[in-house]
Amino acid sequence: MRQIFFDTETTGLRAEAGDRIIEIGCVEMVNRQLTGNNLHLYLNPERDIDEEAVRVHGLTVEFLADKPKFAQVVDQIIDFLRGAELVIHNAAFDIGFMNAELKRLGRPLVTDFVGGVRDTLLMARDMFPGKANSLDALCKRLEVDNSNRTFHGALLDSELLAEVYIRLTRGQDALLMDDHGSASGQEGGDTRVAQVDFSRFVLPVLQATPEELEAHEKVLAELDKASGGKRVWQTASPEAAPAA
Repeated sequence: MRQIFFDTETTGLRAEAGDRIIEIGCVEMVNRQLTGNNLHLYLNPERDIDEEAVRVHGLTVEFLADKPKFAQVVDQIIDFLRGAELVIHNAAFDIGFMNAELKRLGRPLVTDFVGGVRDTLLMARDMFPGKANSLDALCKRLEVDNSNRTFHGALLDSELLAEVYIRLTRGQDALLMDDHGSASGQEGGDTRVAQVDFSRFVLPVLQATPEELEAHEKVLAELDKASGGKRVWQTASPEAAPAA
């Protein structure tokens, strides 16, 4: 399965009001393995950038002046994303900006050429209800090192999101295996619960010590007293059962 961890930085917060994308970061993962085949673009927004946004990502009009416009790289972006599942933190924001850019050029919307969109913010809210679920909060909770994140950057945030996602979903793919022992969900696989042969393991038999047996009997005596002598385990014990 091919997944792309996707993030953008923008001139502001309102795509519908004309704010533009100024950075795109994409990190590729295939079958839960990061490939190193990433896409990172800075874009000239052809407009000014809100001061508050600059404080968040540190990108200025001067830095972006010689960068390509979205229209010049749109085919490169679509080709890279095509058919992949996008994994995005707060997907509505980034997809909204991408669709606004695509509409300006008369291009298909994101969901017309990708294989789906997964929102890790919604995943985190389900897993950690009532807690902070920002990317920084998840990095701290899941012990992902984000010490280099002084500014928000699309590529760095996508790399961090990939690590967060791997930890959020760790163990899920190992639960279901096909007949050949590969992860479920791949084309042609007959998904079934994996069987474990416990005969391969030598399990030690541990006997209780006299002290442990004495402590156990004391607990039983206290329970017997509290129940008025009606211990179910006593009446059901082999000694109490009638002979066959």
